[in-house]
Amino acid sequence: MKLVTPAPSRLGFPVKVMARDDLKSNDARRAASEPHLTVSLGYLDAILDHLDKHDIRMYRMSSDIAPYATHPDMPQFHSMVQDSKAELASFGAKARRLGIRLSFHPSQFIVLNSPDPKLVQKSIADLVSQAEMLDLMEQPPEAVLVIHVGGTYGDVPASRERWVETWHTLPEPVRRRLVLEHDDLRFSAADVLWIHDRTGVRCIFDYQHHWCLNPGQVPVRDTLAAILRTWPDDQQPKIHFSSPRTELREQVRVDKKTKKKTVRHVAPVFTGHADFCNPFEFATFMREAEGLRFDVMLEAKAKDLALLRLRPDLLRYAPDVAARFGLEPSEAPALEAEEDEVLDEVEVTGGA
Repeated sequence: MKLVTPAPSRLGFPVKVMARDDLKSNDARRAASEPHLTVSLGYLDAILDHLDKHDIRMYRMSSDIAPYATHPDMPQFHSMVQDSKAELASFGAKARRLGIRLSFHPSQFIVLNSPDPKLVQKSIADLVSQAEMLDLMEQPPEAVLVIHVGGTYGDVPASRERWVETWHTLPEPVRRRLVLEHDDLRFSAADVLWIHDRTGVRCIFDYQHHWCLNPGQVPVRDTLAAILRTWPDDQQPKIHFSSPRTELREQVRVDKKTKKKTVRHVAPVFTGHADFCNPFEFATFMREAEGLRFDVMLEAKAKDLALLRLRPDLLRYAPDVAARFGLEPSEAPALEAEEDEVLDEVEVTGGA
């Protein structure tokens, strides 16, 4: 029997290209300027070229690429997606040809478990529009819409139940594309797995969220494996990874009476994403996940700069992990040069 070598895992980043300030992620003009999906697709086409140049094979598109397409008071924009069928098909074909995995992460205003039926219906309309775009792009099942459970409204079990109830009312294209991510404050990985058991919705593992909210103290690998099992065997799951902010900030406060200024040291909030990914933390996680297959969306604040920095870091500090992403030691000089083109590094010597 011939053994098939698994394809390398992919690294991706969301929305904004920081290495090139001339690349826009969507048409952000106001309604009076008649923004359009076709303009956004032109911007995205240039981003695909940038991704291909740097061998980045996963990208999360802005959820605003079709401006005002579902705005209830602007019907003039409602046919935008259907009017752009040819452009969507062309863009999707290019993404497939380049092997670039696409996705959307609709905004925090998408809430399927709200007690307000109007908000739920508006949320569904946005999801329908984005699912329609992925279908018109002819993207495979791995091109997903990532959302969170929503609000707790003072009752987590009831809020989970409402999400399940809403799931059964969703149009088929939305159910086919939707995946559910646990968060850092409200709904843990155990909560989304509970919802999966009642709906079949695929789930997304988020490394930082798991550390922030894990009331059952379930080990990382056990949770990761359980979430990956929510995906069919013929689909490649994806996860989110970020490191927490650690830097000290200084805040200047002015006394209203005396006008005297004081400087306060402000500690980081560990639910916040760092600008870059800590390569040692990332390598430790990936070694813990040995034998499990998935793609990784980096949710670092520095976007593609974080990805361009992580790849040579992995070759330098964790070549075994780098190999999982198809990175070879011979590529190190080129990847370091690629990083040097967009990032400067200040050398620090001496101790603390």
